[in-house]
Amino acid sequence: MRFRIGYTIMIVAVLLTAELPVRCQTGEPVASQYSESYDSLLNSFYLKRYKGGVKGSEWRAEEFDGLSDSVLGRRLRSLRTTVPMTMNSEVRRFIRFYLGHMSTRLDVMLTLSEFYGPMMEETLNRYGVPEELKYLSIVESAMNPRATSRVGAAGLWQFMYSTGKQYGMEVNSVVDERRDVYKSTVAAARYLRDLYGVFGDWTLAIAAYNCGPGNITKAMARSGGKRDFWEIYWKLPRETRGYIPAFIAVVYVMNYYELHGLHATRLNLPLRCDTVMVREEMLLCHVSEVTGVDLEELRTLNPQYRKDFIPAREEGYSLCLPLTRVERFIGLEDSVARMTRDSLSRVKGSEFEVKSLPEGTRGGRGGGGRYYTVRKGDTLSKVARKHGMSVKELKRKNGLKRDEIRVGQRLKVR
Repeated sequence: MRFRIGYTIMIVAVLLTAELPVRCQTGEPVASQYSESYDSLLNSFYLKRYKGGVKGSEWRAEEFDGLSDSVLGRRLRSLRTTVPMTMNSEVRRFIRFYLGHMSTRLDVMLTLSEFYGPMMEETLNRYGVPEELKYLSIVESAMNPRATSRVGAAGLWQFMYSTGKQYGMEVNSVVDERRDVYKSTVAAARYLRDLYGVFGDWTLAIAAYNCGPGNITKAMARSGGKRDFWEIYWKLPRETRGYIPAFIAVVYVMNYYELHGLHATRLNLPLRCDTVMVREEMLLCHVSEVTGVDLEELRTLNPQYRKDFIPAREEGYSLCLPLTRVERFIGLEDSVARMTRDSLSRVKGSEFEVKSLPEGTRGGRGGGGRYYTVRKGDTLSKVARKHGMSVKELKRKNGLKRDEIRVGQRLKVR
């Protein structure tokens, strides 16, 4: 076991049990979609436990409507962001929308921003990405690492399967690192940096993050070679036309909410966490039993483990724990591994049905499945033959691009 080098993640992981759509497919500020993402925060583990801080603010729409675009534009320009904060009627419409909807959710969003913010800012800076792009996570997922869109994008930064794999995140039926707050933020920073390298413009890079670089290139071509977002605006998909105004609006609201009568008390979520790396199989139910950390809390802190199960891997997987319980886990890690082996050994051979695991270990939406632990001398073809399937099918089920497997690796075979 080892600590993640150079980083202690300080995180209030308000992760959600509901997987809700977070992208506005029409480009319009559809209240039901945004509201569901925000409102689901109120049903999270931590907000149920520390719900005393959630209070609404009195916001008057008529006062906002009396403000001129020049006043709003002057405020946006004074933020000194790298990304141009353009002010127009679309941006105004989204500012009005977010001010109204955040009036009862500001406590939540500010608390999450306060805890996720330092990690996001450090990561974005490390990859040369403007700090204000941390606010994209609000537009994408309402800062919900368990959010899943209708088209399968997942996590805080809403990565699709293929893009997540391209940027080094493991995605299979057991582990989905798109939901790992730190790893997905690193991937988002790398992807945004790469998109900027293609277009040389941060607004276009953000738009490409939403609809893909191909759509931006086609919109530029259809606009006669123009390379400004607002000049190619009408050639873009409807969702993307609303994406940039929504981003600018969130930046505005998170910086100027007090000028609109919104007030927030930071929630009393005192959880500070550290991340340790484990190389042996672990069931979260046994981690909970040994450390005394509530199982729901462990699921909240480790949403990337779809079935409450951490596989074995030589380089290790991360396990996020409350800071006060890390030392206890280190001292009893061998016990957790032994308890896990005992639980899995009750199932025939080296295979296990997820539905057959001990009570309290299933969690999430994963459903059933059968897995095989790779032994010395195994090859993909040998494992495939043993389970009546082709190598191609076995690789597809496990997201494998190479023919290499390692001892201790767990493969899905049903």
